Amino acid sequence: MARPLRAMRLTNSLFRSPPNQSGSRSIFLAATPLRLGTFAAVSIVLTASYSNHLIHFANQTHRRFATFVSIPTMSSNFKPPQPPLPWKHTPGQIHEIIDKAIDDSRKFQDRIAATPEDKANFETVFKALSEADSTIDIVAEPLSFYQNVSPDKELRDASNDAEKKLRDFGIESSMRIDLFQAIKRAAANIEKSGVKLNDEEKRLVEKMLLDGKRAGLDLPEDKREELKTLKKELSQTSLEFSKNFNEEKGTVSFTKEELTGVPEDVVSGYTKTEGQDGKPDTYAVTFKTPDIFPLFKYASNPNTRRAAHEAYESRLAINVPLLEKALEIRRKCATLLGYETWADYVEEDKMIKTGKAVNDFLDDLEKKLHPVGEKDRETLLALKKDEYSEKGLDFDNTFYMWDYRYYDRLYLEKAMSLDDAKIKEYFPVDVVVPTILKIYQDLLSVNFAEVKNPDVWHPDVQLFEVWEKDAKDESGFLGYCYLDLFPRESKYSHAAVWPIHSGFTKPDGGRHYPVTAMVANLAKPTPGKPATMRHDDVVTFFHEMGHVFHGLLSRTEFSRFHGTSVARDFVEAPSQMLENWCWEPSVLKTMSSHYETKEPLSDELIDKLIKSRYVNAGLFFLRQLFFGKFDMKVHTDPGNEKLDLSKLWCDMREKVSLVSSGGKITPGPGTFAHITGGYDAGYYGYMYSLVFAADMYKTVFSKDPLSPDAGRKYRESILRPGGSRDESVSLKEFLGREPDSQAFLDQLFGTSAPKL
Repeated sequence: MARPLRAMRLTNSLFRSPPNQSGSRSIFLAATPLRLGTFAAVSIVLTASYSNHLIHFANQTHRRFATFVSIPTMSSNFKPPQPPLPWKHTPGQIHEIIDKAIDDSRKFQDRIAATPEDKANFETVFKALSEADSTIDIVAEPLSFYQNVSPDKELRDASNDAEKKLRDFGIESSMRIDLFQAIKRAAANIEKSGVKLNDEEKRLVEKMLLDGKRAGLDLPEDKREELKTLKKELSQTSLEFSKNFNEEKGTVSFTKEELTGVPEDVVSGYTKTEGQDGKPDTYAVTFKTPDIFPLFKYASNPNTRRAAHEAYESRLAINVPLLEKALEIRRKCATLLGYETWADYVEEDKMIKTGKAVNDFLDDLEKKLHPVGEKDRETLLALKKDEYSEKGLDFDNTFYMWDYRYYDRLYLEKAMSLDDAKIKEYFPVDVVVPTILKIYQDLLSVNFAEVKNPDVWHPDVQLFEVWEKDAKDESGFLGYCYLDLFPRESKYSHAAVWPIHSGFTKPDGGRHYPVTAMVANLAKPTPGKPATMRHDDVVTFFHEMGHVFHGLLSRTEFSRFHGTSVARDFVEAPSQMLENWCWEPSVLKTMSSHYETKEPLSDELIDKLIKSRYVNAGLFFLRQLFFGKFDMKVHTDPGNEKLDLSKLWCDMREKVSLVSSGGKITPGPGTFAHITGGYDAGYYGYMYSLVFAADMYKTVFSKDPLSPDAGRKYRESILRPGGSRDESVSLKEFLGREPDSQAFLDQLFGTSAPKL
């Protein structure tokens, strides 16, 4: 998921799993398993004095209590040309560093704005702004990352405060008319002089000019000031929403009897409270994925599932008023900027271009999926009826939100003899993670080298150097990758990849190398059993590593185009394509090893698992359409009357997803992190990018998924250029033709697929 860090630059991205309150068994989109298949920165120059801050740290974190994966890696014979990042800042240092960065930046901007007209050119304006933007990101991105992963609340709070300052300053900078005038003078001089720019340089000029227009710099002064105030208010509101999400620590408690059906290895991980005065013991279930999702899937008592679902959806009720506020501010911003809706503003620089095109895409797909979803619902409803009859329960002929995951799993077990819990035993974390890394290393011709005793933000974290497979010297270095895989309190609670540093060409012609961090929440070991992964988790990890490599293997001149800095409705496509490897028999055989017998999945189990991929897919995709349609509804609403967001959420879910909310209005919108985290009017992109993902896989990889030759083509055509050219150009080069939707429709509907 893309997360705007400062108002003038929205290129750095965070990839999150979509909200899945109690959704499908394992068909997720984006950063979760898929069963089917700024404004440009007004740049900031920092002085060399920052190095003093970056080497003055607190005591070393002890690693003796760490939980991490043993990963066999290659040892490197060369020293990386760039050291790893330091991770022992104090709260005071964070404030000091950010304050100085902002102060120095203002001075720099004054100098740029004062550039004489005859001296304004690509080097003195565009390139200088780009280089300085890269410099501020190098300092600021790690500091703002702490809020998502640090176990120290004071450090998280300082990180959050620092990001607020940076966002506010970015907004202030983006609204400086004198800087925009310098950009326009430089652009005019470039055109008059006939100087030749390369394609990436031309794109930088075009994007910076468009950024100024979208920032409202053509507006009268009073309107610019109003817009600046609104942007700062929106930034703070979004930060508060995100902070509530990360700091959430709620639980819902049940007795052992109420948890009947939930696997014992899961229950043993819940916090137990001894019963008092003859009352039974209770078990506290957190809302972290490894705790709550098995309950949705296995708890046989419908009242338990319902209570858990309602508590899960209500865990962030505090965010609903913040969302209402954000939506109102966005409407005002769109009006000031001359756009009919916020969606039209957002879509302008994406592949799809307009809000109407998004709604047409979603409406058309809903029409095609609705009959498929109705059939799926009837199948699962019949299964529910049979179970209720066996248990002597009253059957009301209604399929509820909390029924889907449970009966979807039950259907797989009964109709396909596929036991998800049994499959999970074949995917120990300490086998799957290194195997996936090896697959990527072989496919993309790279090597991982683990850094021993690294400086990290928590003992669980592992650090890897990434090198070209045939590296002959330090020029073969590609960057660093951090893995933070296990849940803990106050850590970001889903799966995500942060591009902490982008790669770019430095002023001296050398290379600044990228740094990425994957944050996940895999299950930890329990007494008597190692940590294992559901197949869902396996696909999630494979997907996330796709984002990691998009960041590591991109090579652009300017940081704003690096890696995942592509159109938001394309950014998921590369990782969605890579999920297909998790459904290939040979890959499944390689990745699996029963935690006791060490045997891989049998051919029979692999066959059943692959056949399950499309089961009940209609209901799943309708649920994803609900998220996309809710997102578009609230961002195209004229705001003439106040929307009850929670009621709209539940009503739209029933209509689109074909599942009942049980008559209770829950504050689900408060859990929709995407809507304030950079995917506003953009959730459709998870579905839209599937068109490209399916086409890429079928055309290039389907015959030989592990072909290094295909991997090299993928590196060169898709990963390397990042956002330095239009995504359609990269796709055409990779496919050898214009992309089309047929492979995507074939996945959803079979070879008799309707046309989009």
